[in-house]
Amino acid sequence: MSHGSGLVRTTCSSGGALGPGQPSEGLLDRVYPLTHGALFKVAQMVTLLIAFICVRSSVPIDYGAHSFFEVVTMCDLIMILIFYLVHIFRFYRVLTCISWPMSELLHYLIGTLLLLIASIVIASKSYNQSGLVAGAIFGFLASFLCLASLWLSYKITCITQSSDASA
Repeated sequence: MSHGSGLVRTTCSSGGALGPGQPSEGLLDRVYPLTHGALFKVAQMVTLLIAFICVRSSVPIDYGAHSFFEVVTMCDLIMILIFYLVHIFRFYRVLTCISWPMSELLHYLIGTLLLLIASIVIASKSYNQSGLVAGAIFGFLASFLCLASLWLSYKITCITQSSDASA
């Protein structure tokens, strides 16, 4: 029983097209900071910063685990800040050579996976130190927020095409 070839489409619901209430003029998008995508990005940045501070201020037991967690949280925070600024200042209209929804999707997939791994590693190396435990908890919280943002921002639709369909 053959269903034919399948077509997978991904659509982004975070910020790209203008809605009926959004003004098209000006450098700054005044509506975007009130959207769910922007609020998720701010929450992710805050939790990543808190996780970084918690781990950075604790006594390092395993230098490799500490530095891996710090690098992953800071890189993730910087990338989320860049995507936030791209949407606020509407850089996606100027820099059309970059597929912003695809790059943001790839960032969320790779960044969330690395953040989850770093949180697991730092949680396993915590040895009952409160700073590491708090950093791991905020790392897991940031991972959850990234997954929720990914889930709410992108919709994957699978369409199967029948080979015997008439035109």
